Amino acid sequence: MTDIIIRHFVKDYKNTRDNNVRGAYGKLAGVVGILCNAVLFIIKLLAGILSCSVSITADAVNNLSDASSSVISLVGFKLASRPADEGHPYGHGRYEYLSGLMVAFIIMVIGFELLKSSIGRIIHPESVEFGYLSAAILAFSILIKLWMMVFNKKVGKAINSKTLIATAADSRNDVIATGAVLLAAIISRFAHIELDGFMGAAVALFILYSGFDLVRDTLDPMLGKAPDEEQVDEIREKILSYDGVLGTHDLLVHDYGPGRQFASVHVEMAAEGDVVKNHDIIDRIEDDFLKNDSLHMIVHFDPIQTENTELSNLRNSISVEIKKLDKRMTIHDLKIDRTGCGANVVFDCMVPHDMEIGEKEIKQYLTSIITSINPQYSCTINIDRSYAALPHFE
Repeated sequence: MTDIIIRHFVKDYKNTRDNNVRGAYGKLAGVVGILCNAVLFIIKLLAGILSCSVSITADAVNNLSDASSSVISLVGFKLASRPADEGHPYGHGRYEYLSGLMVAFIIMVIGFELLKSSIGRIIHPESVEFGYLSAAILAFSILIKLWMMVFNKKVGKAINSKTLIATAADSRNDVIATGAVLLAAIISRFAHIELDGFMGAAVALFILYSGFDLVRDTLDPMLGKAPDEEQVDEIREKILSYDGVLGTHDLLVHDYGPGRQFASVHVEMAAEGDVVKNHDIIDRIEDDFLKNDSLHMIVHFDPIQTENTELSNLRNSISVEIKKLDKRMTIHDLKIDRTGCGANVVFDCMVPHDMEIGEKEIKQYLTSIITSINPQYSCTINIDRSYAALPHFE
């Protein structure tokens, strides 16, 4: 059924890298969410009123919040699909994150109000008139939410949307919450134990937790969260697969919304190689990332003197020794400056953010390594911090 809906309402549905197609997917998911949750809200509210059940009413309001979330998500996808302009050269993709943040706050406010109502029912319990109609409505709701979970998960994976994947998880959580309400109602009816207020409070707490979790997930990319290790490894392996590439470091990835990532990276190639050929390889790397990964990549060329034995041996020795401090530490841009008297070893050292040893101690350690190799060496060391997930490129 999901495939039929997608093929019918999304033109060129296979071309998910296109922002217009991506926007069409998002709009479809938003409309489906609005319609399904609106229907569930109406029938659950009716069941809650007829049975005087605060937990069923709370579950109904949860569906109303989901419908509101779908409205905001729909608007977010619409705004995010706007093309780049002079004032916003990176596009408007972060509107999707902002819409997710608004949804999260709405969810948390509703959860707080439901919690207050449920606590009042716990303090002043009332009997619940739970019948077969209410049970049938809740069972129907579970089936609808199971389908919505599958639908949003499939669409979210197709267009790589964290918002829709989170919506799928929210539908799964709704299945659990509604199932718990149904179970509590059945127990209350046959065991004569008033669990309605307690279950309403549990649903409210569940809504609050979901809202908090969504706030964290939507804030992370807006605050500049590092790319995950899997993406870093994929970028690294792809760059190293090109002829002439010896190493890579200093990866920066900027997230301007789903499908709108910009990156820069340093690529090490032999200094003795043909400059024009190396430039062509770098152009091909940038073009391939844009075409195949929708990643706007800027590559900086770092020349490595591969035929300089002294430099190669020094690089290997330092690389081995710094692993004794932390296996994630690496060095790059190593050179020996002999313009003055003596030899000055210059390089950058990548240090993890959670390193317990201070920069001064790290420099002292590296200096002792280098002077032990050759007492005539002096050092100029730049401590570098990774902006990508560790382990960092070597």
